[in-house]
Amino acid sequence: MHTLLITGPGGAGRTTVAAATALAAARHGRRVLLLSGDVGDPLAALTGEDPLPGLRVARVDSGEEFREELVALQERGSALLAMVGARPLGAEELTELPGAEQFALLRALRRAAAAPGTDLVVVDMPPLHQTLSTLALPAQLRRYLTRLLPAEKQAARALRPVLAQLAGVPMPAQWLYEAAARWDEELAAVQAVVEADTTELRLVAEPGPAAADALRLGRLGLALQQLPVRDLVANRTVPQGSADPWLAGLAAQQEKYAAEWAGEIPVVTLAHLGRDPRGPQDLDRLAAADGLLPAAPAPRGAWAVEDRLAADGVLVWVVPLPGAHKRDLDLVRRGDELLLTAGPYRRIVPLPAALRRCTVSGAALAAGELRIRFTPDPGLWPRAQ
Repeated sequence: MHTLLITGPGGAGRTTVAAATALAAARHGRRVLLLSGDVGDPLAALTGEDPLPGLRVARVDSGEEFREELVALQERGSALLAMVGARPLGAEELTELPGAEQFALLRALRRAAAAPGTDLVVVDMPPLHQTLSTLALPAQLRRYLTRLLPAEKQAARALRPVLAQLAGVPMPAQWLYEAAARWDEELAAVQAVVEADTTELRLVAEPGPAAADALRLGRLGLALQQLPVRDLVANRTVPQGSADPWLAGLAAQQEKYAAEWAGEIPVVTLAHLGRDPRGPQDLDRLAAADGLLPAAPAPRGAWAVEDRLAADGVLVWVVPLPGAHKRDLDLVRRGDELLLTAGPYRRIVPLPAALRRCTVSGAALAAGELRIRFTPDPGLWPRAQ
């Protein structure tokens, strides 16, 4: 199943593009699920009450998801809550907390990817920066769980009653480790969807200087997370050749930025309708645009390790970071991991096996690639016979 995530700088029209993308695919016979987490169900105004056969529209209800999850968590921890004299909260008392939207969207993405009878899932994601933090969340939280509640510590659970008497304080309850295992299993399922070869992103932006700055940083964060970008939709472009000086200037500016983007990434152009899109007829016009229909995704490429031992005595790890500036970057080696910072984004990545037996001897940024040099550690590297 193909999953296409639609995002971009805020206000660029990503919801409209998501709906038009889904409609274009449905008109070509694909079974499409269009998923959105936006409040107010803006997709309804675009797709109408009776969408095209083959197109299903669903909205993520983050409030309901939050209430169900917290009520279930209280039920699983009822013995502990009773022990400390706590009164469980009823579902009617609960209002969602900040961050609930991210978890609800991730769970909906996992369910959608496993839904039968679906060829393409189109997801109307939040603005680009929020999308990045959402998609990075499963791997981050799994790492935190591993460090804070390591599975091997569960082997000592038989000793907890004795330790509690000796220490005079209660030991962590078994339900905590069981809950952590459930969370890890669910996060692993979501992470598998995010990292699958069949998942990719479509960016949406209105050509101009503000969008260019936001896209540069956003694409940098996506590259750091190894999230592939399929293409970029240059949205709301105005026609060339207007007699109005203001429109002519705007068209020239849009053409300039769209051409710059096209030199780096495939660009799909959507014309401005002269008004905000409203209703299925407007959506039909946008869905007919060349290039909007998504083809099959290309396999993801791993960060390559170049063997330059014979020539230079080093291995080079090549990290593609399009649009990066030297001032954006920082890296720190810690054990078998590398802490990479690119602009406002950070990622901790495990080193490939060969590089774990090396020391970092330098790095350089050239042509949108960070090339990190590793020198073999004589104490760890196999000796030639």
